[in-house]
Amino acid sequence: MSDDVTPFSIDISEADLADLRDRLRRTRWPDAETTGDWSQGTPLAYARELCRYWQQEYDWPAAQARLNLFPQYLTRLDDLDIHFLHLPSPHAGATPLVLTHGWPGSVVEFRKVIEPLVDPVAFGGSAADAFHVVCPTLPGYGFSGKPTRPGWGVEKIADAWDQLMTRLGYPRYGAQGGDWGSVVTMALGRRHPGRVLGIHVNFVAAFPDPGTVGDLTEREQAALAAAGRHRAQGSGYAAEQSTRPQSIGYGLVDSPAALCTWIVEKFQAWSDCDGDPVNAFTREEMLDNIMLYWLTGSGASAARLYWESYARRSADPVTVPAGASIFPKEIYRPSRRWAQPQFTDLRYWNELDRGGHFAALEQPTAFVEEVRSAFRLFRD
Repeated sequence: MSDDVTPFSIDISEADLADLRDRLRRTRWPDAETTGDWSQGTPLAYARELCRYWQQEYDWPAAQARLNLFPQYLTRLDDLDIHFLHLPSPHAGATPLVLTHGWPGSVVEFRKVIEPLVDPVAFGGSAADAFHVVCPTLPGYGFSGKPTRPGWGVEKIADAWDQLMTRLGYPRYGAQGGDWGSVVTMALGRRHPGRVLGIHVNFVAAFPDPGTVGDLTEREQAALAAAGRHRAQGSGYAAEQSTRPQSIGYGLVDSPAALCTWIVEKFQAWSDCDGDPVNAFTREEMLDNIMLYWLTGSGASAARLYWESYARRSADPVTVPAGASIFPKEIYRPSRRWAQPQFTDLRYWNELDRGGHFAALEQPTAFVEEVRSAFRLFRD
């Protein structure tokens, strides 16, 4: 297997952009929802306006230029091309850190946090908090290759990330992630404890021990109720993607409106946006992320990660030093005592007052400080 690391730059043809605009123009819209809100999914009026903006005003060349400011590469890991960003820090002694996104996210999520993590001095911080940042794209997502056979679950991804960090010359490193990135990050801690110096996650799926259900705090009661609402009303996407990713994939790859509304629904439901995604993200941020799915035709291949790993997540505890940041509009908002059994060395825990599932994009300053705070405890 080649160890080559090849520079990569995004370069989308005008023909691809013209095809997108034509498909948006010819969208066959459904009837409006009968509720007038988001309870049946993305409302028709919201969808039509966002897709109109996407077709007529959104500037992909500017987005492409923004993304190409970051050094990008391709390398082959276990017969699959993996796309990643790699930004070494200018500061001596910086900590190597692999950042992993989830679904329906992408490396776009980290756009506002990479530079402060790499060069904290330039942002009013200390050189002691510097990181060499590696930000890979999950297999089947974006500009990474698409698996052609089963097997690319979170454990294999974790092993690939460990191989990537070795290839880049980092024998010891930290890991951070949210959503599927959190699951991959925890798998790294379990499978490669001799090389992973510590992990930080901003997504923890944990629930109370049945013996403590009668002794919940007010906050824990609210968190349990929110998790119950999610399971009852907001988990249909996961049921579909974990059982029939190919079936939903036809629509996600063929129709930009279907892809857009499938993803924007999660921006609305999982962010701290007071009901409207534009309170948490710009339209450009949402569409930049959606474009990485559309341009690469990765709606089906990305969904397959649910088929691979949704019901197969390990219950073994993570033994390396760990930290967690719980944002108030996250899907799951466990208390420390609920999460404690998953980590044998939980050194950092913080519950914040703003932000949601897409923490790095919603609250970049807080996200950076959370990562720094956790890794200070791991380095000591």
